[in-house]
Amino acid sequence: MDTEAVRSFVRAAELGQLQHAADELGVTQQAVSKRIATLERDLGVQLFTRTARGVELTLDGQALLPHARDIVAGVDRGMAAIRPGSRALRIDVLGLRTAQAVVLHDYWRSHPEIDLDVVTLRVNDPRAAVAAVQAGDIDASFRSVTDPATLPRDVQMIHAFDSPTELLVGPRHPLASARTLTPAQLRRHRIWVPGIAPRSEWADFYDQLATDFDLRIDAAGPNFGNEVLLDILADSADVATLVGSRDRYIWPTNHDLRRIPIVRPTLAYPLSLILPRANPHPGLRAVIDHFASLAPLPESTWRPSWATTPPRSAGKP
Repeated sequence: MDTEAVRSFVRAAELGQLQHAADELGVTQQAVSKRIATLERDLGVQLFTRTARGVELTLDGQALLPHARDIVAGVDRGMAAIRPGSRALRIDVLGLRTAQAVVLHDYWRSHPEIDLDVVTLRVNDPRAAVAAVQAGDIDASFRSVTDPATLPRDVQMIHAFDSPTELLVGPRHPLASARTLTPAQLRRHRIWVPGIAPRSEWADFYDQLATDFDLRIDAAGPNFGNEVLLDILADSADVATLVGSRDRYIWPTNHDLRRIPIVRPTLAYPLSLILPRANPHPGLRAVIDHFASLAPLPESTWRPSWATTPPRSAGKP
């Protein structure tokens, strides 16, 4: 069905004259008349009768009008949903408790007028997120492609912000009383990070981290979720894990878990943002500026080899 013919029918019915409908739609009266005639032919009914004052709906026209209005409204909503600047800014995060979601929430709290839609694609391969950006399903994704040369030409990857890592342990762990830790102090201890997905950016992060600092990172076993991991840490005297300093975790008070910053150097997980190279959503600029306003990390910070340029020198999208 020709939606512009339906729109012409609705406006002619509401205004009572073809010329008035044509003026509002920015076309000629003849064009409106042809559209309505085509619609009548397709439906096999007469929608209007002509009068001295204009047009009046037939019984069939009266029956069609509320449905035609719904069609026009649906088309308008659909067009608004894909028109940059007139729809919500859709950003993909790895999880709603991750540093990405926390920082976005902080931004939204200071800019509540922003129409922001935070989504999770539930994919491990960053190439799937790249494809979603290309398709327009999302406006940006907090993912990193560890080989930027493989990125399609129509998308770009920029540095968002760095997430310092902390050691998370239970009260019985030998390091539980430390106020800070250096990477060297972690070498003899088991760091359990279950469910590291092959080919994911975080798999490469942990590989480089283990190699550069001679750490024992154990990815054995399935990932049963944060609650199970936190329960195990609370009861263990030898298991620890790594978390981001801004990641949000909640556990029962009797778990008495300890988050211990890692320093000299700070171990930073670099969070990148993948977005279209041309015509990004207008709302992204302010979000990226917010990332640049976050407190910088110490100069003695370790990042993996694929980390992108910090936002102060990154180009504008």
